[in-house]
Amino acid sequence: MTHTADRLLTVDEAADRLRTGVRFVRRLIAERRIRYVKLGKPVRIPESVLAAYVEERTVEPVRSGRSRYGKAA
Repeated sequence: MTHTADRLLTVDEAADRLRTGVRFVRRLIAERRIRYVKLGKPVRIPESVLAAYVEERTVEPVRSGRSRYGKAA
């Protein structure tokens, strides 16, 4: 769902936010792996889409009661 208050980012700004190259963001758009807004030829990515993309791909650490490597000295 699009929020009207979302700031629309350029591909360059989206790449800066994700700390990736522009090519990666353009590939996400070309493969339709993220939602975007087409304004004629230029495209814009809502900020909330980037936040959701990162959230969906965040991997939580595995917590185990015992270490596989034994005790520290």
